[in-house]
Amino acid sequence: MEPQLIEAARRGDREAFDAIVRTRLDTVYRTAFTILGHAADAQDATQETFVAAWRNLPGLRDANRFDAWLGRITINACRMALRRRGTVREISIDLPDAQQPATGGAGPAAEAAEAEVFDRAFARLSVDDRAILVLHHHQELAIAEIADRLGIPNGTVKSRLHRARHALERALERENR
Repeated sequence: MEPQLIEAARRGDREAFDAIVRTRLDTVYRTAFTILGHAADAQDATQETFVAAWRNLPGLRDANRFDAWLGRITINACRMALRRRGTVREISIDLPDAQQPATGGAGPAAEAAEAEVFDRAFARLSVDDRAILVLHHHQELAIAEIADRLGIPNGTVKSRLHRARHALERALERENR
């Protein structure tokens, strides 16, 4: 993203902001959908993300930190969506074929059952745990990139990622009982 475009948007240029939205819309929506697991909620969170970004853009001090700043807004919008919703919906993460869990050749029915178990387990996680797992495993961001996006130290990312993985393991064990 060109810092000049961000600076123009900061000064109130709606066309510049529209250009920013067009380049970031898909990423923000995919992140929200993966965390929330529901298209309508993801659309609402995406819209709220960009409304909040427009309102708060004049306060952004460093245009080079725009993506990290927008990532934090996205995760906060997802938190708010989950609070408003008050219930948990199943969530599905589509992994590339190389990352799909091995099913031992059990066939499509077994794969679907395993995916449902994973979805229910993932839905049990807190939004923070979901977000860190999505950023690292789904969006394939490095620890430093996640730290930048969330505005936390690298060590905190590592500990949260470790905690989230263990929480997912425990949730999977509960679902497999």
